[in-house]
Amino acid sequence: MASETQTAPPTQKEVEAVAIRFCGDSGDGMQFAGTEFTNTSAIFGNDVATFPDYPSEIRAPQGTTYGVSGFQIQFSSTDIYTPGDKVQVLIAMNPAGLKTNVGDVEPGGTIIVNEDAFTPANLKKAGYESNPLEDGSLSEYHVVSVPITRLTEESAKDMGLGAKAVTRAKNMFTLGLVYWLYDRPLDTTIKTLNEYFGETKGKPEIAELNIRALKAGYYFGETAELFPVRYHVSKAKQKPGKYRKVSGNEATALGLIAAAELAGKDLYYGTYPITPASDILHYLSKYKHYNVKTVQLEDEIAAICSVIGASYAGDIAVTGTSGPGMALKTEAIGLAIMTELPMVIVNVQRAGPCTGMPTKTEQSDLFQAVMGRNADAPLIVMAARGPADCFNTAIEAVRYAVKYMTPVIMLTDGYIANGAGPWRIPDPADLEPIEIHHPTELNHSEDGLPDRFMPYLRNENLARPWAIPGTPGLEHRIGGLEKQDITGDVSYDPENHQKMTDLRAAKVAKAADDYPPLEINGKDSGDVLLVGWGGTFGAIYTAAYRLQEEGFNVSSIHLRHLWPLHHELRELMGNFKKVIVPELNTGQLRMILRAEYLVDAIGINKVQGKPFLVTELVDRVKEIMKEG
Repeated sequence: MASETQTAPPTQKEVEAVAIRFCGDSGDGMQFAGTEFTNTSAIFGNDVATFPDYPSEIRAPQGTTYGVSGFQIQFSSTDIYTPGDKVQVLIAMNPAGLKTNVGDVEPGGTIIVNEDAFTPANLKKAGYESNPLEDGSLSEYHVVSVPITRLTEESAKDMGLGAKAVTRAKNMFTLGLVYWLYDRPLDTTIKTLNEYFGETKGKPEIAELNIRALKAGYYFGETAELFPVRYHVSKAKQKPGKYRKVSGNEATALGLIAAAELAGKDLYYGTYPITPASDILHYLSKYKHYNVKTVQLEDEIAAICSVIGASYAGDIAVTGTSGPGMALKTEAIGLAIMTELPMVIVNVQRAGPCTGMPTKTEQSDLFQAVMGRNADAPLIVMAARGPADCFNTAIEAVRYAVKYMTPVIMLTDGYIANGAGPWRIPDPADLEPIEIHHPTELNHSEDGLPDRFMPYLRNENLARPWAIPGTPGLEHRIGGLEKQDITGDVSYDPENHQKMTDLRAAKVAKAADDYPPLEINGKDSGDVLLVGWGGTFGAIYTAAYRLQEEGFNVSSIHLRHLWPLHHELRELMGNFKKVIVPELNTGQLRMILRAEYLVDAIGINKVQGKPFLVTELVDRVKEIMKEG
């Protein structure tokens, strides 16, 4: 194995892109290490894409394969859209991490292991019958075995801290080593550690401990001569502007704040904590100075009902949840449709059904979003394609909600929510204001009768007026019973119910008139059209590009607007011999496209709690094309 000391100094090699993965126990700090590597690479100027992956348990039994926490990042000098398929470097802090992740390392890749964790007890927990560092089973990889725990302890031997506190810094030793390997500076992480633990936080000794470990790992890489090559990834060429790293949940929160500012309104966010949507609440709670009101309610039903009340009162009203919470909110969403009040429901999808796999990603709530209410209750459904895109999608969701006086469901997923990428911060002057009109005068005149306010007298968009309670003369009632057209009085008239049902559907359908043209990756006709939505964008886009490079006549589109569907979609799909729909579900968009357009769409489906690999899609598309 390659853990023997090399005598020649390492040479530096320029590479275009690298994918690495940190893995270990839930308490080994792999998420923090991966996040810091991402931050450093983003600030350096690389394009980055990440995939955090962690167990559902708060703290699974130590050393077990089902308790492994991982963080994958791809960083590049060119545009990238996924965190990578196979990784070039795996950092395994224990046997369980190695066991569960070694299959994702490319042949000839580097595996850095903490040899101190490869004890007989830990090997047994991970299911190893022999030590993989000694039995030759890793011969196709460059294995670097490092006593990370002992070297971390050595770096802090004169600090007088307890052994438990010291060993917790081993993730920083590991991070320092990887920083050296990929020519990354330490400054960003040192600044973060001082902010987390420094003098102002009352834990300067913990800051010093982690900084020592970070530097020890870096200098170990410099002096140990275990790596024949050191790598450098240059800055990516980006459009001029100011960039920062952002996660999907953070971008969603920022987009909602921006939308409220563009509308000149307060933002109300009422929610109940649920994985993986809770971070939206955490981010929003920091922005009270932007007239953001955050309320954690006692349950999902109370959360959505409070949002209905906030919308009625005139706020930009939003709630966030995931699949099981969405099920609980469903009846109240029907109330919002009946009362025709604007709001946004953010559904950060996860693997289900029921509790399912709370920390794993999936796209299995599309049917629930489009059709998951009693009776005919249409609303607008949108989906973000990536972390940074959540910002624009959130703004657009608010814009549609207030324009058409309807609830809007914004779909993201665990992969988008927890993943991160570069975000070009927009100039506020470039963001289009959101127009809102609250009536202050009576809106209906009839000969011989006094003027009055009609709460369901619609405008050219078929939207009813958004009258603020307490406005003199505009008193009116709302509720879940069917409304008389125009007057808003309770009605059980059959013809009126037909008319109101048709009006609500027609209003939602009009939203499609506002959609921008579809963006086509490739030609507008050909052999295969890949149709995707949501967090599969990066894999589908990259797969289509690779197939095009190989000479295949393949194009792709990615739908943001999932209901109502785009006017151009029918004609575009008709220009291709085959329509293939890759989804992280069992074929929900494919079934909707078949029902709406009678197109013989073919599905590529995966429900493993993991995103698509680009190679999976490329190989499967080739197989489908061969099948004729």
